[in-house]
Amino acid sequence: MAVTFSKWKTPIKEQDPEVRRSNFKEVCLGYSIDEGMKEAERCLQCKTKPCIAGCPVAIDIPGFIKCIRDGDMAGAAEVMYKYTNLPAVCGRVCPQETQCEELCTVGKMPGFEPVAIGKLERLVADWKYTQEKADAEKAQSASKGKVAVVGSGPSGLTVAGDLAKKGYKVTIFEALHAAGGVLIYGIPEFRLPKNIVKMEIEAMQDLGVKIECNAVVGKNITMQEILEDFDACYIAVGAGAPHFQGVPGTTLNGVYSASEYLTRINLMHGYEFPEYDTPSKKSKKVVVIGGGNVAMDAARSAKRLGADEVTIVYRRSLKELPARIEEYHHAVEEGIIFNWLSNPTEYVNNGEGQLCGVKCIRMELGEPDASGRRRPVPIEGSEFFIEADCAIEAIGQGSNKVLLSTFPEMKLNKWGYIEADPKTGATSVPGVYAGGDIVTGAATVILAMGAGKDAAEAIDKYITEKKSK
Repeated sequence: MAVTFSKWKTPIKEQDPEVRRSNFKEVCLGYSIDEGMKEAERCLQCKTKPCIAGCPVAIDIPGFIKCIRDGDMAGAAEVMYKYTNLPAVCGRVCPQETQCEELCTVGKMPGFEPVAIGKLERLVADWKYTQEKADAEKAQSASKGKVAVVGSGPSGLTVAGDLAKKGYKVTIFEALHAAGGVLIYGIPEFRLPKNIVKMEIEAMQDLGVKIECNAVVGKNITMQEILEDFDACYIAVGAGAPHFQGVPGTTLNGVYSASEYLTRINLMHGYEFPEYDTPSKKSKKVVVIGGGNVAMDAARSAKRLGADEVTIVYRRSLKELPARIEEYHHAVEEGIIFNWLSNPTEYVNNGEGQLCGVKCIRMELGEPDASGRRRPVPIEGSEFFIEADCAIEAIGQGSNKVLLSTFPEMKLNKWGYIEADPKTGATSVPGVYAGGDIVTGAATVILAMGAGKDAAEAIDKYITEKKSK
């Protein structure tokens, strides 16, 4: 049969780079329903459905796309919400290009782009949130048991929503003053608007999920108290302890971890000073170390805060860049400079305890390391200097010890993460499950959600069997 649809994804509107580099409004503006229907027509509705296999929460992707194609947005939402509690989030920040879209049959055809699955997911979710509040699912009369969830990031929200749908009373304990975890403090407004996260959380509360903020488990409430009051517990505290390379000058004023820098901006509204009393340093020349999505977020945020020049220093090449290609392209459009195959060796003191520049060294790629990527090796005599009054390290994060240090019964691995069954999330403590970054180390939102979805099934089975004895 002859192919009659476009080789290319339906174009999607975005803010102009010249405009958006000075504001924190969302970059991608999304599809209209007509544009979404046009893109949905590109789906072959193939019998093998390989895209589903690429989705960590196994959404019936052809099912909701068929509904969009037919103009049945309510049907598309009904299909989607059977599988995910955070579609508006995932439609914006999931790496679809390496998951569902990578396996799309259309994308396997020579010269064709895959169906824009992520953008269609976002369309359906955004459409649902424009409907009357009365359309929201009502809280169910939960009676099957009580479950505590520690952490309100993507993994915690997923397990909470799924268990609420199954008939459990779920309470989320969140250490910060706002729910959402990394979705709120880690991802900038221009990539994931906070009102979107709040709407998804409100939908969970409509299901009956209770959220207690400013509740630091391990400090003002203990795990022992939780285990006495609840039938099971799911730990999803993430991996928020920042890593530093430890080069000389790390303690200078002007050197930040990406987590601190982004939290000041995203959670504490630093970019809206003085309306919010959280000033963020206005820097002229910024250097960001790292190559992941967090590095892109920090660099693009610095540009929006008024920096004249923002440079990303990455010790490998573009080929090895772990950031989403979309985020890289947006960064380039916004004027971010990339210094490939480079690594900092010292943060330079201006004589008054303030950063004035970053000494770096050129790198070359040697043999593959444990990650399978070629290991960067310094090139002797290739040092150079970048003038900077701000440096941001975005080289990864480790496990948060606040809870774990007060719960010695929990078995950890050599990196300090919780040991948990990869299929169920079960830990060394009966009735306690864990998932997301506190188990895997820093990973994607959708992988954390997948862990939460699997754990919800396991927790339901555990409590059901326990109560039947």
